[in-house]
Amino acid sequence: MNIRSLEPTVVWNHFEDLNNVPRPSKKEERVIAFMKEFGESNGLSTYVDPAGNVIIKKPASTGMESKQTVILQSHLDMVHQKNSDTNFDFNTQGINMLIDGDWVTADGTTLGADNGMGVATIMSLLVSKEYLILL
Repeated sequence: MNIRSLEPTVVWNHFEDLNNVPRPSKKEERVIAFMKEFGESNGLSTYVDPAGNVIIKKPASTGMESKQTVILQSHLDMVHQKNSDTNFDFNTQGINMLIDGDWVTADGTTLGADNGMGVATIMSLLVSKEYLILL
C-alpha cells in the first residue's frame, strides 16, 4: 500500500504533494509558492500578503452567499528534525513518507504532520465541489 491509496485519498494526496516541497521553518519561500500555485491553478482568488501568509478564497456555494464567512488556518512550515544517522537536507529534499502497519511515518525525519495535515485538509476543502453546512 502507498500513501496515495490511504483514505480519504484526497487528503493524503494533498499531504504527499505538500511533503514533496521542502518547508523548514524560516525558509518557507517554496511552500508559499506551492500554495499560491495551488490556489491559482484551481481558479481561486489567491494572494500572498507582505508577511508571507497565503490567502486563498473559495466562493460560497450557490444559495449560501449570505452565510457567515468561515476562515480555516494552518501553518505551512514544519519542524525539521532528523535522526542522527539520517543523511537528509530539509532545504532541498521533500519528506519520504512510509506506511508502517497502521502508522504513517517518515524515513528518518519528522513527518511534517504538524501542521501539514491541517494544510492538506484545507486544500481538500478548497477543491471540493460539495458544500458543507456549518451550524
